[in-house]
Amino acid sequence: MKNEKIMIIDDEPDMLENCSRILERSHYTCITTGNPLEAGRLFSSERPALVLTDLMMPKKDGMAILRELREIDPSVLVIVFTAYSSVQSAVDAMKAGAFDFISKPFSADQLIVTVDRAIKQKRLEEENRNLRTQIETTYGMDRIIGSSMAIRKVFELINKVARTDANILIYGESGTGKELTARSIHINSNRRDKAFVPVDCVSLSENILESELFGHEKGAFTGAHISKPGLFELSDGGTFFLDEIGKIKLSIQAKLLRVLQEKQFRRVGGGDLINVDFRVISTTNIDLNRAIAEGKFIEDLFWRLNVITIEMPPLRERQGDIELLANHFVHEFSRKNKKDIRGISGEAMAILQGYQWPGNIRELQNVIERATSLTDSQYIMQSDLHENMLDHSASLEQIKSLPFKSAKRKWLESFEKKYFSDLLKDANGNISRAAQNAGIDRKTIYRLMKRHGLDI
Repeated sequence: MKNEKIMIIDDEPDMLENCSRILERSHYTCITTGNPLEAGRLFSSERPALVLTDLMMPKKDGMAILRELREIDPSVLVIVFTAYSSVQSAVDAMKAGAFDFISKPFSADQLIVTVDRAIKQKRLEEENRNLRTQIETTYGMDRIIGSSMAIRKVFELINKVARTDANILIYGESGTGKELTARSIHINSNRRDKAFVPVDCVSLSENILESELFGHEKGAFTGAHISKPGLFELSDGGTFFLDEIGKIKLSIQAKLLRVLQEKQFRRVGGGDLINVDFRVISTTNIDLNRAIAEGKFIEDLFWRLNVITIEMPPLRERQGDIELLANHFVHEFSRKNKKDIRGISGEAMAILQGYQWPGNIRELQNVIERATSLTDSQYIMQSDLHENMLDHSASLEQIKSLPFKSAKRKWLESFEKKYFSDLLKDANGNISRAAQNAGIDRKTIYRLMKRHGLDI
């Protein structure tokens, strides 16, 4: 059912009658006027979904009507009628904000197709506005965005554990929002007025990490010209956040365990014990049970850190959230880049929703930032997306006619090949590193390389 209200402005009675008859057969409701001076008043009282207006009229032309209506409602959709010889005027109208133009004479099909496309665009704009409202008021906890069952379970767990003092271990692939979850727990905890102190366990060497954690006294080592408090001290009363805990060395693990057990420590080069009280939230994208079995992680530390486990779902398991997140990023980058981008076209959204997102939310954010930078339209179009995603869309077209089991098998084969190809590239061909990054053993890597014809 359509039933949207269409306003038609033209000084030719036959034009008004013909357009009304064509559109009403397609279940639109038409409001007409042959007096362009009434356009603003009629629009304000009726609030139609779309306006059709002739460009060349006495008393008041279509350009003046367009400007008047945009002052009343900047989001108004206007289609202009123009004679074939005045196409440049129609182009000027589009530059001034018209949605499209139709050259006279036109067929009934031309009119219906153009109006249907405009109404579809209107609905998309309204959906995007509704989605933004949902993002801002309903589905976010801190800045975690989603409405899927998978992310709702995370929200529920955050609500349950935030006001406790239990240490929390957050599992999840890279880019799933583990740090945002940790910050959300802190903001909703009784410690929110104290510091949230993040530590990147991957980027710091063992010696630097120890000095950063414990601090040091003046003269403790060459270059220690002043005493410096460590991150343990800075997080006293607050939250101590260890990002990718599985990457720290065993020697630092042992010292961290002692601090967690005794709630006190000494600075490097110091003799006095310093008491601390903080909650620990850790993240990891590797299997710590496997790391314990391989002697790479201290089991007692694992049990200290893993009082409560939160598992962040990958984006491919949050299908209902892709549209919410994508529209959020469009709004964010449109504002940042000072562009008037209203949303994402239906075709582009279908591609986003069908993609597997190996890089999760971080990859989606990157894709939308790139698209908003490149587009010249008010909507992200299919052509604004990365060609790899378009290739993926083409592969979906090729398999969707197959029986479900065959399509699923082919899709998984395609995903596996792409995943392990990228995995090997990221590890520079180092099989051990690739296996560690993927959380699987070397034999599995070799088996899958052989299956998909991959080489180092």
